[in-house]
Amino acid sequence: MLRSLSIKNYALIDTLQVNFDGGFITITGETGAGKSILLGGLSLILGKRADLNSLRDPESKCVLEAAFDVRGYELAEFFAQEDLDYEEQTIIRREILPSGKSRAFINDTPVTLTVLASLGEQLVDIHSQHQTLRLTENDFQFRFVDAVAGVGGMLQDYRKKLRAFRKEEKQLMQLQEQKQQAIKEHDYNQFLLNELIEAKLEPGLLEELEGTYERLSNVELIKEQLGYGTQLLEAEQYGILNQLTDLKNAVNKLASFGEEYKELAGRIASVFLELDDAGNELIGLEGNLEDDPALLEQVNTRLQQLYDLQKKHGVQEVETLMEIRDALEEKVVATEGLDEEIARAEARVAALREELHTAAKAIRVKRTEVIPGLKKALETALMPLGMPNARFDMAIVPVDEFRPNGMDELEFLFSANKGGSFNELKKVASGGELSRIMLVIKSMLAGYMKLPTIMFDEIDTGVSGEVSNKMAAIMQKMSASMQVFTITHLPQVAARGNRQFKVFKAEANGRTVTGIKELSDEERVEELAEMLGGKTLTDSALAHAKELLAVKE
Repeated sequence: MLRSLSIKNYALIDTLQVNFDGGFITITGETGAGKSILLGGLSLILGKRADLNSLRDPESKCVLEAAFDVRGYELAEFFAQEDLDYEEQTIIRREILPSGKSRAFINDTPVTLTVLASLGEQLVDIHSQHQTLRLTENDFQFRFVDAVAGVGGMLQDYRKKLRAFRKEEKQLMQLQEQKQQAIKEHDYNQFLLNELIEAKLEPGLLEELEGTYERLSNVELIKEQLGYGTQLLEAEQYGILNQLTDLKNAVNKLASFGEEYKELAGRIASVFLELDDAGNELIGLEGNLEDDPALLEQVNTRLQQLYDLQKKHGVQEVETLMEIRDALEEKVVATEGLDEEIARAEARVAALREELHTAAKAIRVKRTEVIPGLKKALETALMPLGMPNARFDMAIVPVDEFRPNGMDELEFLFSANKGGSFNELKKVASGGELSRIMLVIKSMLAGYMKLPTIMFDEIDTGVSGEVSNKMAAIMQKMSASMQVFTITHLPQVAARGNRQFKVFKAEANGRTVTGIKELSDEERVEELAEMLGGKTLTDSALAHAKELLAVKE
């Protein structure tokens, strides 16, 4: 609840400090005294955007501060999420600087207006003419029905499932799009992969094929050189082996004359053996060498295949082609595996869809069950408020789509006159009728959920004395479980308050200022008498005022 309000340098207010308790608090004052200024200051504290023109002294900053008792509001989680210090006595401060900049603080921690407004909605419900119009919005009507139906927990569970469903649905759509794209690429990737598989790629393959191609392409030259080499080694008179034999025999004769000769003879013998073996290999190679045009063509074809693949993929190495082959194989396999992944995603979506249908139907049952009693309760509550012929036609209509509040539409129709046709509230209800309907709804909600401090801004405008008595009784009853403020011009309503505050204008240092003060019992009598009969306080007006005050007791 709102415990205190402090305002400095705002509109017609120099300095204002006021403390509040729980219960029913009425605020009165002459037209133009500044009740709207007070409300505007509180709205800034609750997150409304600031206006530089609201500074009384444009050279000084405006400071607005409010203290709230937040016990029982279950706000600890909110404070934790926003990284704020949770205090049972929470202080909200708003500063508007002469530069036009605005700053907001919760328990001395700077916050954004979004965070401030989010907290403000949970602390104070300012019921103005604009807020009354929310009664005509389907979302507000649903929240009313759902509060009475007690489906808050069911809706929370439904929305959790809906978020999961939307997430799975999005993932399924992405997989399907991925598959469509993969289908376009799959055939081409498979074609490329087949080409690389058919090439039977191995490390060193290119070098091996190029070597084979060179040999097969130069058979005659190789034969010629091999034969010439054999001739050089084995010619009868001047062959290298014959001459080397003579050299070997000559040196062998010297081997007994010293170790160095013996070693030299051994080296020459080794050279002879090596050359003799080389000669045999020359003969063998020449004998095995044959012209093979078919094999040459085959090798040439494979080489051309490799060259084409290198050019197509823009690489120089067979090993790189092998890497590309492996990557293509993974893509092809992944594409083929998408069907299984999509099937699993479709199963998850289908399961969540079924769960959502079940949850939505359960919510619909609860809503439908309370509609008759809710309709009757509203009509009954409005009868003493000058609306004896008020009738409601409400129905829950199933829809085929998942919505944030279920799978229903709510028909919330109204007729104010006997025999009149039903229509939407915004089309047939007057402003005064909407205010009374909203008051009844808020009073009913107070019995089903924890409501924040509520401030009614002249909700009783345009109603008779007897009706105002009934409206005041409703607000007084609401105040048993919550803090209720009402700004009023009606003495019947003002008298019902546990405490009464008066907003007034005065002159200070040649300037008009707005102030607020709590009225004592005697001051309340005088204030109510003025509201009843004007500035001249008659005995009858004073007596009537005392009677009104006695009623609340």
